[in-house]
Amino acid sequence: MTLTCLLLFLIHILVVKNSEASNNVPAVIVFGDSSVDSGNNNVIATVLKSNFKPYGRDFEGGRPTGRFSNGRVPPDFIAEAFGIKSTIPAYLDPAYTIQDFATGVCFASAGTGYDNATSAVLNVIPLWKELEFYKEYQARLRSHVGVEKANEIISEALYLMSLGTNDFLENYYVFPTRRIHFTVSQYQDFLLSIAENFVRELYALGARKLSITGLIPVGCLPLERATNILGDHGCNEEYNNVALTFNAKLENVIAKLNRELPQLKALSANAYSIVNDIITRPSAYGYEVAEKACCSTGTFEMSYLCSDKSPLTCTDAEKYVFWDAFHPTEKTNRIVSTYLIPKLKAAFR
Repeated sequence: MTLTCLLLFLIHILVVKNSEASNNVPAVIVFGDSSVDSGNNNVIATVLKSNFKPYGRDFEGGRPTGRFSNGRVPPDFIAEAFGIKSTIPAYLDPAYTIQDFATGVCFASAGTGYDNATSAVLNVIPLWKELEFYKEYQARLRSHVGVEKANEIISEALYLMSLGTNDFLENYYVFPTRRIHFTVSQYQDFLLSIAENFVRELYALGARKLSITGLIPVGCLPLERATNILGDHGCNEEYNNVALTFNAKLENVIAKLNRELPQLKALSANAYSIVNDIITRPSAYGYEVAEKACCSTGTFEMSYLCSDKSPLTCTDAEKYVFWDAFHPTEKTNRIVSTYLIPKLKAAFR
């Protein structure tokens, strides 16, 4: 072998080794609500859907997928950053097979929460059912790639969890049932006990790399601003304080799980500060509108109320922090993901 050939061979080996070393995440597996749902609600009997225009108008091919955005959601950007794929398919989407799901799958359902009562409000998939789908997925994966390979994917995959907003804004502050039985602090603890048990079940099933997103400044969502009449349509600071307290408690739960579960590597993917900065200083990120959403009047509309027939719907979503009254634009999802990705890579590569 000539010296040149030897050098080329060694370079090739180094490139392959570096590539393998830089990415030990073979799949991204997602649990949660509309912040990460990629289309599971399309096939269940609920009014909370987004598989119609103008949703998805900036997605690949301009097609609505069931993502509550004009384009992609955070798990898509995260999977792409790890070199896996550019979009994470919904588990219930019949267009995909176990071959697609082997490198990433989404079990999330828009409108759900930690609390089973939250999922019942709009008849969406409860968190326990997301876990049942995951167990079914594991069986399908083992049949598809074999037990050894499947177990490797399961243990090395990056698991993303993002939920909690609906428990407060769709449940606790809307219906009296939970408020009769729980103070806000007690309800936070109730939700976090469910979150802890869920993680322990995931761990028992083989999960080892986990990222949990807490709450963003929920009091600054356009819907909450629109209803905050006494506060002159500013952010609802009571709700924001609840989010901050919840996030602090979540950090403690994550630390506890890391201590008690050998080999678990759980990370708090706290997006509150970056979203708050975007809302507080929108022009610094190239936005023109932070208090209202792109769709229709930008105050109350989401799901079927978000219509491409409305003459008020914006033409350029890049100028808006929010897409509908509850969900960020693709641009905001991209910025938040870009903020979180270095932390994820540092923890899980």
